Amino acid sequence: MPFDIVLAPEAVEDFRRLAANARATVRNALETHLRHEPGKTSRSRIKRLRGLLRPQYRLRIGEIRVFYDVSGTTVEILAIVAKSEAQSWLAQFADPE
Repeated sequence: MPFDIVLAPEAVEDFRRLAANARATVRNALETHLRHEPGKTSRSRIKRLRGLLRPQYRLRIGEIRVFYDVSGTTVEILAIVAKSEAQSWLAQFADPE
């Protein structure tokens, strides 16, 4: 059963700021990794974030990090940030348990 992928307004802005080739890469990765098994963690791509209520997961796409939550059959993309900005984004927006 495919999941619905929904971008939060902030994630839409992040997505638009990416270069065209990065947008295509991110779009393909979202379809490939999050459409069918968004909660399936792996050593290299998907990581379940511990100690946080939001975001629940992080998807690694090269130098880009996608933070997202899964609820029911919906994947909500919260942010699309560069690796260098990921820690500061988490410090500012993450909800600790």
